[in-house]
Amino acid sequence: MLIIPAIDIKDGKCVRLEQGDMNRETTYSDDPAAMAGHWIEQGARRIHIVDLDGASQGRPVNANIVHKIAKSHPEVPIQIGGGIRNEETVAAYIRAGVEYVIIGTQAVREPQMIDDLCNKFPGQVIVGLDAHDGKIAIEGWSEISGHSAIDLARNFEHAGVDSIVYTDISRDGMLQGVNISATATLAGAITIPVIASGGVTNLDDIRLLAEDSGSGIIGAITGRAIYEGTLDFNAAQALADELTPSCNIA
Repeated sequence: MLIIPAIDIKDGKCVRLEQGDMNRETTYSDDPAAMAGHWIEQGARRIHIVDLDGASQGRPVNANIVHKIAKSHPEVPIQIGGGIRNEETVAAYIRAGVEYVIIGTQAVREPQMIDDLCNKFPGQVIVGLDAHDGKIAIEGWSEISGHSAIDLARNFEHAGVDSIVYTDISRDGMLQGVNISATATLAGAITIPVIASGGVTNLDDIRLLAEDSGSGIIGAITGRAIYEGTLDFNAAQALADELTPSCNIA
C-alpha cells in the first residue's frame, strides 16, 4: 500500500484546507515544487497534487507548477486533480509528464467524458469521489449531488478508469482519523483499486487501512498529518510495506 503525500496548491502555495473550505487554510510552503521534491527525497513513490484554485474556478490555474514538478521528477508518478473539465486539459497534463489525471466534478456531470478519456488515455484516468454522508460533492466541494459513491464507482469501473480516489470531506484536513468503514465498503463493492483520502492522521490509520488492503485499498493520501508531524512519512510507508508486502504499485 502506498503512502501518498498531498501537495494542495492555492495562490501558488502549498496549503491544506479544513473540510475543503477555501477560507480555512494553513500554508506549509511558498514553493510546492520544492515540497514535492522533499517528499520524493523521503522516498515517496507517488505524489498527489490538487489545484485548489482550479477546482473552484473550473479550469487549471496552477498548471505551470504541476508541469514543473512532473518534469523535474519523471521517475515518480504524479496524479493531479482540480479544474480538469475537458480532454485538452488532460492531454496537456499527460504531455507534461503527469501519469494520472483525476476527474471529479466533470465525471459526475458528464460521465460520457470518462468513457472517452479512458479510450484515449487508457490506464491514466482516475475518478475522484468526494463524499459527505455518502453523497457526492462537486464544484470544489461547494455543492452536494444526490448520487451515491458506490453507484457512481460501479459505473466508472465499467468505463475503464484506473482507480477511485475516495475522500470523506467531513474528515479532510481535520486530523480525526480516516473513515475506514466507508472506504472499505466502497473498495469491496468494486474490482478496481481505491485510494483512501481524508483524515489520515497516524500509524493506527495506516494499520487499519493496510488490514483492509485485501478489499482493494492500494494507497492512502495524507497531507496535514505529515506536515504537522502526527504521522511520520517514512514510518508510515515502512509499516504499509510490512503489512502489505505483495502490493507493489507506483
